Amino acid sequence: MTAAAVATEARAIVYRTRGAQHGPITRLMSPGDLGEFLKPFVFLDLFGFDVGGGHKGFGMHPHSGIATLTWLIEGDTLYEDTTGEQGVLRGGGVEWMRAGNGVWHTGAPAPDVKRVRGFQLWVALPASEENAPAQSIYLAPSQVPREGPARVLLGRYGAAQSAIPAPAPMNYLAVELKDGEHWRYTPPVGHTVGWVAVNAGRLDAGGPVDTGELAVFEESGEAIDFVASGDTSFVLGSAVKHPHELVMGHYSVHTSRATLDQGEAEIRRIGATLRQEGRLG
Repeated sequence: MTAAAVATEARAIVYRTRGAQHGPITRLMSPGDLGEFLKPFVFLDLFGFDVGGGHKGFGMHPHSGIATLTWLIEGDTLYEDTTGEQGVLRGGGVEWMRAGNGVWHTGAPAPDVKRVRGFQLWVALPASEENAPAQSIYLAPSQVPREGPARVLLGRYGAAQSAIPAPAPMNYLAVELKDGEHWRYTPPVGHTVGWVAVNAGRLDAGGPVDTGELAVFEESGEAIDFVASGDTSFVLGSAVKHPHELVMGHYSVHTSRATLDQGEAEIRRIGATLRQEGRLG
């Protein structure tokens, strides 16, 4: 299929953004803006920093009501969370943190690492899981399944299925295409939410999507076609739309004020324990 034919048949891009940059972090989506339209995907950061520049990582901080998925493109990272897990996540690995009723976690570059790059995604949890016990899963690069050019970070694509239990019908893929390569993504039935964020190269996806840009596709079940301009890597999300309101706290997203209050109370309780143990300032 030619690039021209792909462009003619493409599912329309209805919005695009370069987000807001905060030092080494570019915030492409937040619960108060695109998250309202792309839920259950409610937050996306693209981060990249040189450790020599003085960046020490992300200190111990809390969440509730959501799950975070960190796709570590480059740079081994030390992790610790209040479920009791700690260790080293290798570049190419995935951290899944279902915060549920409340959790604290932290990450920092491993010794001798010179550069760290990746995406962090927040997923709004359904009412049945937003106040469930916290759960963390850490996948080594070899545990992230692949189908063609796509690594399956969450959900299922073709014969490849993530070991992470998706809280609702959704896919989150990390894709690499060579210059001029064409790839068609056909979403599962009911996945009307669709978006893509490029971290290297440039895509034709019914319109150009450049490095550092997030593009939102019209809500439909139609396939999405991509042609790479230069060697290109990107993440893609598709899902059944989250049916609940987004009720936000400082580090939390819930479906109601009552469940938010419950989660934030648990965050405060865990935080008090951490301070007693000398693990917080």
